[in-house]
Amino acid sequence: MAGRRLVFEVASFAGYLALFEAILAPPPARLDRRGSIKITLAGVAATRLLAAGGAGGIALTVWALRHAGLGARAIATRMTTFMVLLYGVFMIALLVFGLGLYAGLLPGPAPWGLTVVPAAFGGIVIVAALALALVPRGLDGAGRGRVARWIAVGSASVGEGVRGALRAVRHPQPRLLGAIAWWAFDIATLWACLRAFGGEIALAPLVLAYFVGQLGNLLPVPGGLGGVEGGMIGALAGFGVPGGLAIAAVLAYRAFAFWLPTVPGVVAYVRLLRDARTQP
Repeated sequence: MAGRRLVFEVASFAGYLALFEAILAPPPARLDRRGSIKITLAGVAATRLLAAGGAGGIALTVWALRHAGLGARAIATRMTTFMVLLYGVFMIALLVFGLGLYAGLLPGPAPWGLTVVPAAFGGIVIVAALALALVPRGLDGAGRGRVARWIAVGSASVGEGVRGALRAVRHPQPRLLGAIAWWAFDIATLWACLRAFGGEIALAPLVLAYFVGQLGNLLPVPGGLGGVEGGMIGALAGFGVPGGLAIAAVLAYRAFAFWLPTVPGVVAYVRLLRDARTQP
């Protein structure tokens, strides 16, 4: 069973890498497969170890992309596209599985707080992201102060990034499925941990419990420690999983999902630093 969980986590990382190569690695970035792997490993480790909703992973990826030859505006645009595609899966899952359970279209218990509330949150975030696509192109804040120019250029880059994500969805390529694989195989790890302790749960409650727990990453603590575990355990218990079983399964899941990428990620970060120092 441990081998299965390891395979699921490796497959999850492979999905992240596929999306990275599709959106962030193309020219003018000077990145080959090896460079992409180092950045994704280091970025995932930073997301796990640093605070507040993956900000550490984003910051590290931005720094690495600058050293790979991308300009600030291109990074802002591509990172927005990447994040919209990756977290769009998150929000759509909250909306679809939450409403599907509550309406009885999907099997499983449907407590209001674990179905309608997450679905509403996902819907609000989706609407807000789509609204950013309306930010006009070419906004540069010319003739205004530095802060106004920074806001204008940043808003235009984010708007273009959202439009880039929408274009990618309209004209899909296989590597974009990495956004789904990243979440799906990580959820499979949680499922395997439940099975290892004799637990059973329907798909929709499992998905919602997982994503409700992941909202704990928004807490300003390293890797969402405590928040993610507490959210997942509480959500699983709310869906009928016995408390002791939920605790054992979630702690086993976090042992794989949190610590497995950390050591290779730290090694990759050290190598990125070395590469940056040796660049001409």
